[in-house]
Amino acid sequence: QVQLAESGGGSVQAGGSLKLSCAASLFTYASYCMAWFRQAPGKEREGVVIGASGGSTFYADSVKGRFTISHDDEKKTLYLQMMNLKPEDTAMYYCATAPRSQCYRDDRWSARSYAYWGQGTQVTVSS
Repeated sequence: QVQLAESGGGSVQAGGSLKLSCAASLFTYASYCMAWFRQAPGKEREGVVIGASGGSTFYADSVKGRFTISHDDEKKTLYLQMMNLKPEDTAMYYCATAPRSQCYRDDRWSARSYAYWGQGTQVTVSS
């Protein structure tokens, strides 16, 4: 099984920044589609950013220019740098993985396309 563990969430004022981490038990030679999703109370889980290892990256329109995905292969960690946070960014944030080919399918933004998930880390942005 692939195990994922998010960290780095917290409470910040609007305009602030946070950097989330997702530690993964993935083999360094494996290729995956890596994603960050978020879910606010009473709302559906939505994709934030999706990236293929060594390939394309897709950002949701709501976070373009503010959020950036990156990774550290040695630490087997996926990161989400969040800048200029807004109250509407408040949600539980999850990292997820799927086979690399999923990043290039039309249903890449569907949570049901991802088999492995972390427990989530809470991000709260106040005004």
